Amino acid sequence: MSSSNIKTPGVYIDEINEFPNSVVPVETAVPAFVGYTPTAEYEGESYYGKAHKISSFAEFQSIYMKADPAPPADPASKYSPEYYLLEQGQKPSKGDYLEINGTFYAVVPDPSTLYYLYNSIRLFYQNGGGDAYIVSVGAYGVPSRTAADVGAQVVNPHVQLADLQHGLELLKHEQEPTLYICPDATLLSVDDNGTLMQSMLLQAEELQTAMCLFDVIGGKAPDPVTYTQDIETFRNHTGSHGLMFGAAYYPFIGTTIMDNGDINYTNLFGGDIKQLGAILNPASAPNAAVEKIIGMIENPPNTGALTCSQLNAALLTASRTYAQIIKHVLADANMLPPSGGLAGVYTVNDNVNGVWHAAANTSIVGAASLSIRLNDTQQADLNVDAVSGKSINAIRFFNGLGILVWGARTLDGNSQDWRYISVRRTITLIEQSIRQAVRAYGSEPNDANTWEAVKSAISRFLIDIWKQGGLQGAKASDAFQVECGLGTTMTMEDILNGIMTVTVKVAVVRPAEFIVISFQQIMVDNVSR
Repeated sequence: MSSSNIKTPGVYIDEINEFPNSVVPVETAVPAFVGYTPTAEYEGESYYGKAHKISSFAEFQSIYMKADPAPPADPASKYSPEYYLLEQGQKPSKGDYLEINGTFYAVVPDPSTLYYLYNSIRLFYQNGGGDAYIVSVGAYGVPSRTAADVGAQVVNPHVQLADLQHGLELLKHEQEPTLYICPDATLLSVDDNGTLMQSMLLQAEELQTAMCLFDVIGGKAPDPVTYTQDIETFRNHTGSHGLMFGAAYYPFIGTTIMDNGDINYTNLFGGDIKQLGAILNPASAPNAAVEKIIGMIENPPNTGALTCSQLNAALLTASRTYAQIIKHVLADANMLPPSGGLAGVYTVNDNVNGVWHAAANTSIVGAASLSIRLNDTQQADLNVDAVSGKSINAIRFFNGLGILVWGARTLDGNSQDWRYISVRRTITLIEQSIRQAVRAYGSEPNDANTWEAVKSAISRFLIDIWKQGGLQGAKASDAFQVECGLGTTMTMEDILNGIMTVTVKVAVVRPAEFIVISFQQIMVDNVSR
């Protein structure tokens, strides 16, 4: 308050700003999911082709899932993959199968009906997920009514590279997402998936705000001998740019997301109950109860008709064969790419331990099995690749511990600076937090007072990070250095050109990836006996 403004006798209060500007940490685990949803509409507004932020699974359902009809009708189907049982002359060498009355049947999906985004979102929230961005690039396509080839890699013709790239492009306008995830990408061809991954890495490198979590094609049903070809193919298709902003996880995980209520007879043979009836009620082994239930499905009564869920429950009780079929179909439908669950793991890890703590040696909630159980030798080739350096993080089973995330590396495995995910994400946290804070000093005088204010704000922020365990060093001066001033980071020419340069050096904590314990035998002294 200026004394010249005081005209009237009395008491005046002048508030002085004692506390300088501070650096506020940005969010570190806000995933952006890109893929297909059954619908994308809420209160008359379309959300297709938009990056929309949600905070809960209920919010996701209200926008991207079909509304349930009024009771007593069954809830609307959220996701309806279709499967076929193909009779085989002998036991199939690849893919899932079951034996019914001495005949082998391969369990094969209709590729046009497979999508991963919905169940990946469920897995994300089951693992503690919070805020997330959803980019719905389109609705589900119509079923082809054709089964995939037995043992072949599934490619959904409705999943288009152009759609997913457009969804990725929309995220350029969003600064908050810190993880890019596209579960449906593994339903592309290998070449299209490679193009998408390279686009994701290039965008992440350009924005420097997000990391990409990748799934490996072939991870759903890997051959125990030739699975390394899938790994090599993945590495060959990720390109060479932006590798520090990518992390891959392998293999797919068998989850408990879907249950008997999510799969029924309408998901078999394209809903053709006659084909199912021929297997459940063959002339060689007739089942009167099954015949009656199928008759009710084919010709529902005018009044008192049972719902689909009731008829499904009746079939499960009447036929062990039907229960066995549903079990196999559920096992395939529940085998999911791990990226959605990992996004939830990252969220919990950041909230509990901090982004500088590696999101590894931890379980994935809902993971009940793995498509392949890797051992130490097999993981060694995934974790360290001498040629490309493109590390792939294994998800492994350990006796007494269960299924754990057992890797913490980026795709830039040959880089001493950026080989660890936690290091890359910690630096991103520091960079983006400081970037947001120093905007307050834009157009301020480029003089010593401003330089000291900037250094002070950044130093206080880094001290907090150091105290929480995010930086190494016995004292703060060992953990970081902040420099800003004439003769240190700027020349007089810089000042004349309106340039203020701040140099920040940090000693980031790195994970203890390899723990080596040395043992040595010693002789017992005779005197001490």
